[in-house]
Amino acid sequence: MTAISLRQVTRQAKAGDKRASFWVYGLLIAFMLGSVFPFFWSFLVASRDSSMLGERVPPLLPGGNFLSNAARVFDSVPFWKALGNSVIVAGTVTFTTVLFSTLAGFAFAKLRFRGRDALFLFVVATLAVPTQLGIIPLYMAMADFGWAGHLEAVIVPNLVTAIGVFWMRQYTAQVVPYELIEAARVDGCSMIRVYWHVCLPAVRPAAAFLGMFTFMTSWNDFLWPLVVLNAENPTVQIALERLQSGYYIDYSLVLAGTTLATIPILIVFVVLGRQIVAGIMQGAVKG
Repeated sequence: MTAISLRQVTRQAKAGDKRASFWVYGLLIAFMLGSVFPFFWSFLVASRDSSMLGERVPPLLPGGNFLSNAARVFDSVPFWKALGNSVIVAGTVTFTTVLFSTLAGFAFAKLRFRGRDALFLFVVATLAVPTQLGIIPLYMAMADFGWAGHLEAVIVPNLVTAIGVFWMRQYTAQVVPYELIEAARVDGCSMIRVYWHVCLPAVRPAAAFLGMFTFMTSWNDFLWPLVVLNAENPTVQIALERLQSGYYIDYSLVLAGTTLATIPILIVFVVLGRQIVAGIMQGAVKG
């Protein structure tokens, strides 16, 4: 009786696991399709003309007008310049934010100095200040520096963020033990070498996530570039806004530009996503 009961329990457990796996994979597939559909719809409209939006049953297969619509995007606005400006801005801001945030996170988490907790509390408190409150004084400062209309006005105010410092401080405090730092110091490492050879490899997954988040935020930023830049020196989001500023909005043209502007984000997501997974797997193996 015991053996029969054990077999029944095992069969029921396996059947329950299969049902659970079915629902889990079903939900994951549904979420994936829901996430991909906006990109697919954008490309679908961009590959046709705007008349498809008025059809009762819209087509579900892409057309053959994407290249011509993309060419019209480059003819309508300085899109190459906008792409280059956004790459420069987002790339520079991402690099400096990751660098300064990991440095500050390491200092706040593992170094002991007077006023450390008060200074960290002040950094976190700045998160409560709305960004919109600083637009006017920040624009006045950029104008005094002679940076209005130039990329420096978009890059310099975003060289580091409080949320980046907070994120890296919390992660560094968890994954970098004091014993490892002390061992490196005993071996003769300077504090910069400890940061570079001990801290930075350990926080690589968090740094990759911060870089991906910062790049996407900087790439999609609209309000501040709209205020401080001009029409001759736009970023991608400003160029996309100009595509729909007329009386008649050509949605095929707008979504063709949107599709082109999405490609760099997807590339960054693939590259940094692999770094995140590699760092997590490396930590799991070591643990």
